[in-house]
Amino acid sequence: MTRLLFDLVVWDFDGVLNRNLPQETYAWVSSLASDRGFDPVSFEEAVFGSGRFAEIMCGQRDLLEVVTEWLGREGAEEEPDVFLRGWFEHEATPDPEVGQWLDACRHRKVIGTNNEPRRSDYIGRDMGFGARVERIFSSGQIGAVKPDPAFYRAIEEWAGLDGGRILLIDDSSKYIAGAHSRGWNAFHFTAATRHRLPDILGIN
Repeated sequence: MTRLLFDLVVWDFDGVLNRNLPQETYAWVSSLASDRGFDPVSFEEAVFGSGRFAEIMCGQRDLLEVVTEWLGREGAEEEPDVFLRGWFEHEATPDPEVGQWLDACRHRKVIGTNNEPRRSDYIGRDMGFGARVERIFSSGQIGAVKPDPAFYRAIEEWAGLDGGRILLIDDSSKYIAGAHSRGWNAFHFTAATRHRLPDILGIN
């Protein structure tokens, strides 16, 4: 296999470093009624309805404020930050094997993820990924989501590299295509291809 040449590795988070939950990332919402007495339909409308989540993901709306308003309408006594932490903890399913590859990777490395600022902070601080990479680039921080060219450009400008010196590891073919459009190298991470990643990174 021809080994790619690159100076910076951009690791996607959900679906690569963090295992995706079965079926849907937010499948836990369906248990809100039985476990905590909340209306899951009301929650989904408050957070995901009317384009709100797109604004949240770009950092244009604060997720905590949206959750606070929803809990108030529900008459709930639970503190919004406690609710958010429970959400984030449920979504914290790191892949130990991929984490070992991350740590063994000798290239410069960052995380590039579509996540709003509060979960991005949780990933970096509470899950400890901030200490394992140079920086976490999130859509909420950048103001653009993959595959928007502005997402990739922000990383290029920070690193001082052109696309040909950057490798993206991502589980989304759409985001892989976005990287290729910027001239990046890219590795499409799937259950069928993951075994090839150590060789790509030169850590075998």
